[in-house]
Amino acid sequence: MSQTPDFFDLDDLQPLGLLLEEGRGSLPFALLHGEALVACAAWALGEAGVHPIDSGIGWEEIAYTGEPVVLHDPLCPMTPAEFIAACVVRAVTEDVVVVAVRPVTDTVKVVADGVVGETVDREGLRTICSPIVLPASVVAALPSLPSVHFEELVPMLREHFKVELVPAPAEARRVTSVEDVAVLEALTRR
Repeated sequence: MSQTPDFFDLDDLQPLGLLLEEGRGSLPFALLHGEALVACAAWALGEAGVHPIDSGIGWEEIAYTGEPVVLHDPLCPMTPAEFIAACVVRAVTEDVVVVAVRPVTDTVKVVADGVVGETVDREGLRTICSPIVLPASVVAALPSLPSVHFEELVPMLREHFKVELVPAPAEARRVTSVEDVAVLEALTRR
């Protein structure tokens, strides 16, 4: 992903950030490097120049600000701030929805009637991670946030807006269990 263009001043933006905890159980409060995942994700937003806002604020009020919105999943707690900021710049300068993705590295098999079949080619498979950045034009066009679940949200956004998939760094991987948190902690040990 390219660096911030010379003509673009990130200080002119006041991007808003929503940490999407809903429907994620207690895992956002598991500890990583001694801190809750949700706290790590919030710090990344702040370091990226994104202003975290309360999830209780209505969508109409968010849209009224005229600012881009960063949707950050606390289950991607170590997404680098520099990557989040670069995603914001791309969403704003290109007026596109930016979706961070990681390649699928597990072997994927087709199962039919309980029988394991052929292997799916992983070349075209991606897993959605964080962030998803909505430029102000998209925020204004949405009557509400259609879903807080990225796997549902991205197809809905694709129906009406241009969506760009952006390769995310390994640290941005999404965790789904305490065991995944341990792996992410080992990966991000400093």
